[in-house]
Amino acid sequence: MIMSEKKIISRTLADLPIGQEAVIKTVGGEGNLRCRFLDMGLIPRTKVKIMKVAPMGDPIQIHLRGYDMTIRKEDAAMIELED
Repeated sequence: MIMSEKKIISRTLADLPIGQEAVIKTVGGEGNLRCRFLDMGLIPRTKVKIMKVAPMGDPIQIHLRGYDMTIRKEDAAMIELED
């Protein structure tokens, strides 16, 4: 009997294509980094949109709460999005 395993893959802000919108589910990171994310408005249930990606893929420009900001792709990978 072969049992199939379901692999749950979470979608992060780093995976979102240009022009797409999503809602933040959880904010990762530890200590000061996580506090910095929250201070910048990256909090659960906030709608974010990818505006631009730098030519080399890092950083990315996002729009949230009426303003644009740039964030490193490495940091964006710590922000999980709702399905």
